[in-house]
Amino acid sequence: MTARVFAFVVAACVAGSVAAQDVGQMSCGVASSYDLTVRSDALLFERPEVAPRSVRMHDGSLATDGRAVALRPDEQDRVALFERNVRALVPKAKAIASDGVDVAARAVREEAGRASPGSLSSGELDRALASRVAEIKRRIAASQSTRDWQADAMRAYAQEIVSDITPLLTQEVGGEAMQLAMNGDLEGAAALRDRVADVSTGGQARVIARLESTLRPRVQALCPAVRQLVDLQSGLRDASGQPLLLIEPGG
Repeated sequence: MTARVFAFVVAACVAGSVAAQDVGQMSCGVASSYDLTVRSDALLFERPEVAPRSVRMHDGSLATDGRAVALRPDEQDRVALFERNVRALVPKAKAIASDGVDVAARAVREEAGRASPGSLSSGELDRALASRVAEIKRRIAASQSTRDWQADAMRAYAQEIVSDITPLLTQEVGGEAMQLAMNGDLEGAAALRDRVADVSTGGQARVIARLESTLRPRVQALCPAVRQLVDLQSGLRDASGQPLLLIEPGG
């Protein structure tokens, strides 16, 4: 399967088409095929294909696909430290994702303002943005799973925000375009409609680009902690005796 950008931190922030030369910078040079659920009683890593499909960690214990793994005392210590460090990273990753929603909303508002400055005057668009942002941030805050704050989720949130304002923007400029046409400015009316259409067709890509550039420094600041997890994982094996690769080089 295609490896997701490391779900604990980086996948919460990298929201789309990163240029090849930037991949290492944005992903800390690692990747994971697992989704992570952070529960009070354990960390649960899951993926639909390739064994082990589930990995459970808690307080120095390790189980893969429902089978306990025998660990030496030093390995128990490393598993416990791995869990502790992941739990410390999760709120930081969620904070980046939550702030990313604000970044996306501001970028969408700028898109609307460039397409039709008058569309912001009624305040309806701002109210719609505020409502959607609050709902998404509640979703992120309450979530226990990286599925809700990794790359795919951030792309979906950006699209939700764009989709919310597009009908409002279309409605708002309809009258303005009609007035321009009635005044004989057919080119102006057509240009206005084209700008609004571009928000729908190209706006998401531009919003994602803004997310990437804004969040990149915060992602990179967490890379040392992410790479420490790679070191802690080294040498651990699953219940079948195979190397445990929750995190892999790449991304």
